[in-house]
Parts: sequence; structure tokens; C-alpha cells
Amino acid sequence: MDGMQAAAPDPYWTHDLDPFLLQISGSFGIRWYGLAYLAGLVIGWWLLRRWSKREYLPLNEQGPGDAVMYLGLGMILGGRLGYCLFYRPELMITFTSKIPFWGLLAINEGGMASHGGIIGFFIGGWLFARKYKTSIWVLGDAIATAIPVGVMCGRIANFINGELWGRVTDVAWAVRFPAAPDLMPRHPSQLYAVVLEGLIPFVIGLWVYGRHRRPGLNVGLVMTLYAIGRFVGEFFRQPDEIFEESGKQMGTVLGPFSMGQVLTVPVFAFGVFMLIYAWKRGPKPELYTRQASDDTSDAVNKSTAKS
Repeated sequence: MDGMQAAAPDPYWTHDLDPFLLQISGSFGIRWYGLAYLAGLVIGWWLLRRWSKREYLPLNEQGPGDAVMYLGLGMILGGRLGYCLFYRPELMITFTSKIPFWGLLAINEGGMASHGGIIGFFIGGWLFARKYKTSIWVLGDAIATAIPVGVMCGRIANFINGELWGRVTDVAWAVRFPAAPDLMPRHPSQLYAVVLEGLIPFVIGLWVYGRHRRPGLNVGLVMTLYAIGRFVGEFFRQPDEIFEESGKQMGTVLGPFSMGQVLTVPVFAFGVFMLIYAWKRGPKPELYTRQASDDTSDAVNKSTAKS
């Protein structure tokens, strides 16, 4: 090449995954992000059903399905509302002439916040527990143990979408994200979160769940593990952009810490509190016993009368 050397190949992969499984027209189609939420709910339903049969939960056959409906709505509403409140409050008062008309409902504008989703998840669980007259902490342990599966699915979808990328780095597995302000290699922090926020809390929580009858213990355990994982993972993730009232754009709050890390503090504190509370309260095996339904009781009474 007459003294010219060929350019060295780029050692970093440039993200080129399609956010659509099936793109029908424009921004309309089947997205991996939506499938991730669906997968989390289906797996959660399967886990609740399995645990009900093994008498870890005092629910009848219809209970797991109803629980998923309450929890799913709570997670979606809480996740979106949490994102708008914590990161983009202006969306709460943004209205346009285009569908869905209200910024709060425009999920393509920023997406959802996992902290809000978790809060919504537990609110949905509380409403469900009231309906089924079940101990909120017995139900909460099952919900908390299943939540990390949904977190894993969501973070995988974040990676496929090429969003929530990490900070600039030169590690061998760095990725270039076209949606980022530059094409600098960055940490694939979404995949770190799969392990730190999802896999580790799920594996440890699942191992503990079937070995105790202390209501609330898994709630505290999983929340504590999630908070630690999220706090650590935020050191590798590009901080979310936050806007002050003056309009100044910020990447961190309270010094070097991101908003995600700040929000983990109350999650961690409540998790530790629940661990101590559940352990001191002691086992409550009677709360895990499913009460016979009226139909079942009548059937038993009639059978007894005949004999």
C-alpha cells in the first residue's frame, strides 16, 4: 500500500441489536422490552403457582393468576410513575395532540424506573393480600423472591434496546452504543445489572425461601441484596440525566453519587429493618396454612353426613 498501513480493526463491538422482534410499521410492533415484562409475569405466575401447591403460600388455584394481574398492573404503573417523578417530572404536565396525548403515558419517552416498579409491585401485592385475606408478609416473601426474575428480563431488554449504557471504559468487553452521545466504548452495565440486581438476589432468595416460616424475612433479604447490587452497579452505569429547576443538566446528586444510588439507601434501610423484624418475630407456620373454601367445606360436611 506504498508505505501506508491498514487501519487496525476496532476491538470493540458496536451494538446493532434490533429492539423489535417483529416491526409492523414505524414504531409499532412487538418489542423485546414488552416481551421481557410478559416473560417476568409468566415466570412469576408459574413460581407462585408452584409455591402454592407446595404450601409455601395459602392461595387457592385461582390465586396465582389474580396475583399476577394485581402485581403486573402495580409494576407497570409504578415503574412509569416512578420514572416521571424521579427523572422527568415535566412529563407529568406534558400534553400533545399525538397518541397517547399525555407524557406520563408515552413510555417511549424514557421508559420506566425499577425503583418505582418495585414499589408498585408491593402496592399491588398489598391490595391482593387484602382481597384474599392473606398475610401481607407471607405473600410479600413470595413476591420478593420472584421479583428478581422480572428484573433480569428487564435488564436483558435494556441491553437489546441499547439503552441505560455504562460509563466510558477500555475493558476488553466494552461495547459502543450508537444511541449514546458518542461512540466511545462503554461498560455493558445492563448485563452487570442482570447479575447484581437479578441473578444473585434470586438465587440466594430462592434458597432461603423454602427453609423458613418467618413472614417478611425474604422481603428484607431480597431488598437488601437488590440495594447492594444496584449501588455497586451504578458505579459502572452512566448516570441518568437530571434537570434542576434552573434547567441545568446534572449527572449525579449528593457529590459523586447517582440518583439510582441515592434511591437505594431507603430500600437498603427498609430491607435491614425487615430482616431484624422478621427474625425477632419468629416463625409463624399457621399463616402458611391454606384455609378450605366454603365449597370444599360443604363438600366435606356432606360426605361426612352420608357416611
